[in-house]
Amino acid sequence: MNIIELILDENDDLTGIEAISVVENPAIEEDFIALKSEEVKLAEVDKEKRILMGAALIPNKPIYRRSGENEFYIFFSKDTVLKASQLYLKKGNQGEATLEHQKKITGLTVVESWIVEDEVHDKSRKYGLNMPMGTWMVSMKVDNDEIWNDYVKTGLVKGFSIEGYFADKIERPKEANKLSAEDQEAEDLLAKIKDVLQKEELESYKDYPKSASNNAKRALEWVKKNGWGDCGEATGKARANQLAKGEAITRDTIARMASFKRHQQHKDVAYSEGCGGLMWDAWGGTSGVEWAINKLKKIDGDK
Repeated sequence: MNIIELILDENDDLTGIEAISVVENPAIEEDFIALKSEEVKLAEVDKEKRILMGAALIPNKPIYRRSGENEFYIFFSKDTVLKASQLYLKKGNQGEATLEHQKKITGLTVVESWIVEDEVHDKSRKYGLNMPMGTWMVSMKVDNDEIWNDYVKTGLVKGFSIEGYFADKIERPKEANKLSAEDQEAEDLLAKIKDVLQKEELESYKDYPKSASNNAKRALEWVKKNGWGDCGEATGKARANQLAKGEAITRDTIARMASFKRHQQHKDVAYSEGCGGLMWDAWGGTSGVEWAINKLKKIDGDK
């Protein structure tokens, strides 16, 4: 499968990021968090900050894409992520936003933009977002009541996804002279990405029972109407989406499903009465967890 590096064409005025979309399934697989103020009373009414914080672009992260019958991965280097973040602000696109890349929406504004440069003291660490060095982080203010109440608070949108135009990096001829240090680093990175992708493809499984998918679907259908509330972390929500869609999952994911067995005592809690039953089904329910336990034994036994 092809892996394509996307870059900014500095000679093309059309390249760059035009908008940031709020979406249910961000391609970079990182959820944002919704920030609320500490208890501050204003005219006897608690006010929410209505600020979303999350990753807009993560460097060197392979992102799956499909165009017709063609399947491929794209990625952005640290340098491109930095340039894209700067050009986005330079063009004044902070107020450009869409919903699921389909509907232009107003009332969403990027109020902070920064690159992660410190593994310990970066602001994102305070909120549990442990992004890689070079990640472009943004904080977005949501003054649109519909988006905040019907999409953010209900969990229908979970992350950011960029919209823009980039160019494919030109292939270097194999007969070229000795690569520069920067080019050699890029070549090494591509090799590592290919190795990871090949490994994931070989070690992915989707033979879990249909009932596990149905359990996850049932949980998501309830969430669509009622929201997650205080239930679940990003991994659990992502797992429900994976299982509901019948996607292939890796050995590590199967191990997490198997370890969810420890929550079995809460599986009969009604969705409306707590998180136990909801999250149990989000992780595939009894059939999904039992399958994971047996599948993990088989996988590790075959090695």
